[in-house]
Amino acid sequence: MTSIDDVMIEITPQVLLKAYACGIFPMAESAEDNALYWIEPERRGILPLDHVHVPKSLARTIRRGGFEVKIDQNFEAVIEGCAAPRSGRRSTWINGRIRGLYRELFALGHCHTVEVWQDGVLTGGLYGVHLGRAFFGESMFSRARDASKIALVYLVARLKYGGFTLLDTQFVTGHLARFGAIEVSREEFQRFLEAALAGGGLVAHGSGVGASAAASGGASGAGAAASAGGRGGAGAAGAAAFSLLSEDLAAAGVLQLVSQTSKTGCSTA
Repeated sequence: MTSIDDVMIEITPQVLLKAYACGIFPMAESAEDNALYWIEPERRGILPLDHVHVPKSLARTIRRGGFEVKIDQNFEAVIEGCAAPRSGRRSTWINGRIRGLYRELFALGHCHTVEVWQDGVLTGGLYGVHLGRAFFGESMFSRARDASKIALVYLVARLKYGGFTLLDTQFVTGHLARFGAIEVSREEFQRFLEAALAGGGLVAHGSGVGASAAASGGASGAGAAASAGGRGGAGAAGAAAFSLLSEDLAAAGVLQLVSQTSKTGCSTA
């Protein structure tokens, strides 16, 4: 774990995107510590999009409704919710520099939120970063029962509909494991990431180490994907893919999307 300050790099949104393209992400020790550190875990958490498990009780909650799911409506409120103290945790790793950087990524179209609203009140949500066909989940929060879980299900549906192939969770928690999150080696994660950035057909699967491969590929590589220029460039393309799914899609349609298995590629598991 190397401090960004130690290596004297001016951290900008463009540098951050290049780090993501290399499989690296920043964290802080606490909200009070202004230093940032590069993290590249030996074992990386992913949620295989073709093997997401929605608990039956959660599926019933989603079908029952009583909430509204929006995207990219209130970034500030979402990151504030993610950074707020919660039961068993007085502080988070989201410091002022993290907020500023991801605010800029949001303005560039590379950071997105999934928000759960009930009676006009934001009750939960998540935010993350996209590059190519990869989505890097950063943090989630919940102020009402199942709100963050609902956001995660709706995120998966949106990613599948938009043609994404990799959902990075960074680490695997008990919460994520219930949805099917697994750990993969750094090397395997890099293969998934490279394919997602190149627009190829390698899909992160959850059966053992497993992967799914297709011969198709894209013209852009990790370096091109990382050189995002704003809403007129790579950011706009990714934002469009993320926004393809209508916010008005019924709960049954969302759950059906999540349960579908991709027909892209052939299993090498």
